[in-house]
Amino acid sequence: MDGFDIKDNVIIMAATNRPDVLDTALLRPGRFDRQILVDRPDLRGRHDILKIHTRGKPLGPAIDLEVLARRTPGFTGADLANFVNEAALLAARHGKKEIEMTELEDAIERVIAGPEKKSRIISEKEKRIIAYHESGHALVGHVLPNTDPIHKISIISRGRALGYTLALPVEDKFLSARGEMLDEIAMMLGGRVAEAIAIGDITTGASNDIERATKLARQMVTQYGMSDKLGPMTLGEGAHEVFLGRDFSAQPNYSQEIAFEIDKEVRRLIDEAYDVAYKILTERRELLDLMADVLVERETVDKEELEALLDGRWAEYLAEEERQPKEEQATPGEDSSGSPMGGSSAEPTPASDGASLLGIPVADIGEAGP
Repeated sequence: MDGFDIKDNVIIMAATNRPDVLDTALLRPGRFDRQILVDRPDLRGRHDILKIHTRGKPLGPAIDLEVLARRTPGFTGADLANFVNEAALLAARHGKKEIEMTELEDAIERVIAGPEKKSRIISEKEKRIIAYHESGHALVGHVLPNTDPIHKISIISRGRALGYTLALPVEDKFLSARGEMLDEIAMMLGGRVAEAIAIGDITTGASNDIERATKLARQMVTQYGMSDKLGPMTLGEGAHEVFLGRDFSAQPNYSQEIAFEIDKEVRRLIDEAYDVAYKILTERRELLDLMADVLVERETVDKEELEALLDGRWAEYLAEEERQPKEEQATPGEDSSGSPMGGSSAEPTPASDGASLLGIPVADIGEAGP
């Protein structure tokens, strides 16, 4: 690569996760002058990757790779391979000869939020606080128009989180609108607001939510130019630390007066989002109590149960649940949906979180300590 010898038949390839810190001498013509971006796969790409990683694995008849591709936005090829292998391990632990949809859904959540920790002992008082916290996230996210659909809420610990609310986008998104960010901040604060309303006190469980909400609000003001008062300006320049591999600090290129205005704008965005969440939850207090009671009883509420709760059909849903065992006894060898026993009785839901992790928004109750 010294430029003196002509080597037309030699191709040198290299890969990096930080092209922004490369020496410009490496990138000039005649050296690494062609850059190919390998981004996270889109819906079609995930579908094709799943075809490769599920080849040779015993999949149940109800498995639809198109549905799984929609359920895994933001997953890389390695993430897809990981969750398929996790599903195979779960099926083996359950003594099954085929991988079913239940194992694949659990494997997706393992990749997103970590494995369940059912061995963690939580008191009834804390369990109810967590239930109200997650119900607050889910209810605010359901009411606001610009948030992703809520897919599942749980008060079973996963990873370092004591509970989580999983919101999955309907399609791959590459842009975020101002309204979407404001609604996302309100949803993040829904857990803290629910604690204040229902418990009459606040806990350390919302620490991660507050951190992410504050970070997003500051980015809206300083990076995305979404402040009406400060206008479309980029405020602050990141200092790229080569050896640390991350933006360690920011160099302010504005006056102290502007810094004061930035703090005021961030404060205003957070306060307005808090007020939105507070209004939603106070107006729907009975529904919030019902959701918390169901979460304490069942620990996990999936999409079908959640839709029944939010649409006011919970009594009808319980009645339908009571009829199903009778139908199963009346038709031995088949489940309530008419499919052979051992198959998947639940129809896979074509859904596609923030985030936080893998670009998927997951609102959690934070870590096990302050």
